[in-house]
Amino acid sequence: MNRREFIKNTIAVTALGSIVNLGTGADLLYNTKAESEKNSERNIPKMQYRTNKKTGDKISEIGLGSAYMFSAGMDKAVKALRRAYKLGINFYDLAAGDGASFPIYGEAFKEVRKNIFFQIHFGADYTKGTYGWSLDLDRVKHSIDWQLKNLKTDYIDYGFIHCQDELSDWQTYRKNGIYDYILKLQKEGIVKHIGLSSHTPSVIQQIMNDVSIDMLMFSVNPAYDYGKGSFANGAVDERAELYRRCEKEGVGISVMKPFSGGQLLSASQSPFKKSLTIYQCIRYCLDKPGVLCVLPGAKSVEEVEKLVDYYNQPEEALDYSVIASFAPIEASGKCVYCNHCKPCPVGIDIGLVNKYYDLAKAGDTLAVEHYKTLDKKASDCVKCGHCDKRCPFQVKQSVRMTEINAYMNKY
Repeated sequence: MNRREFIKNTIAVTALGSIVNLGTGADLLYNTKAESEKNSERNIPKMQYRTNKKTGDKISEIGLGSAYMFSAGMDKAVKALRRAYKLGINFYDLAAGDGASFPIYGEAFKEVRKNIFFQIHFGADYTKGTYGWSLDLDRVKHSIDWQLKNLKTDYIDYGFIHCQDELSDWQTYRKNGIYDYILKLQKEGIVKHIGLSSHTPSVIQQIMNDVSIDMLMFSVNPAYDYGKGSFANGAVDERAELYRRCEKEGVGISVMKPFSGGQLLSASQSPFKKSLTIYQCIRYCLDKPGVLCVLPGAKSVEEVEKLVDYYNQPEEALDYSVIASFAPIEASGKCVYCNHCKPCPVGIDIGLVNKYYDLAKAGDTLAVEHYKTLDKKASDCVKCGHCDKRCPFQVKQSVRMTEINAYMNKY
């Protein structure tokens, strides 16, 4: 699949998945009287934030992709984006499906630019209006200048090495001087931080070996993690290793395709023939090591509000343990941190204990320190077997608690 098809297909299938307070001097612009009255009647959820360890940026757990925002038209799209901002969304990806998106974002955020973050992609070419993929330095420069002008901004929060799915892409990218151009803009203060987007774990690993990045945009969902779908690159363990490396090195992950292009939301289209909700998919992504932000698409106020309503859902609505019924054999016996085993009679957060253990084994010394701060540790396990019976992935957690305790006691 070529890069133009990649974005076009994303727009088409992401639409299937669309169902889906930062105070400033511009509050009057971003909150009408009618909206205020409407808000008073609704249980407005409070956005949660995660900190990028490399940059210190506090990033909303739910962000927005831009694949098809343009299709709503200027007025409707601007209202949707301003509503997103009022609900606490501060992270926006701009690998847009069409150049028409950029004036929309520029208009929506012209008064609050300093309060939000843009991911802008070096290699996404909009010189012909619609999305194109380019490794030509002059075209990249022209496209970046055009994007900044239409966004009404003079800086880029996260400048992304765009869509590197093959090592040959990366070799050409560097040879043609695009990466050096990003570095130049970073020295000039135009690019604040550097990111990378890719669907291929092995390529990501190599690029992370070659250069320093602050953010990774990666496709995360149960289908891809279990080898199902067009972008399901990398085996189960290979993808898990990438998540752990990002967590260890402080490289934040922003998630593209959290619903597998909408397929996971429909039993008839899902590769597993079972549907998940948008909230199960979001929780699944946020439970992965390294993940800071999930980037679903939306093109209306109602769709934005439905996404953020994630925070109003009861725990049982977020439980994605059903994926165990279609997990591949190689995933059996491995904790995915879903916490379906809760409640532990003695109060151990079993999912978190397992996550810290896996990260510690991958060399993340901070994970050991975080583990030590827990009120209840693996050593508190009384071997009652409650978690063993509830684990849908057949993990023998009572045995694993002994293993984890022995390992952590070495530190």
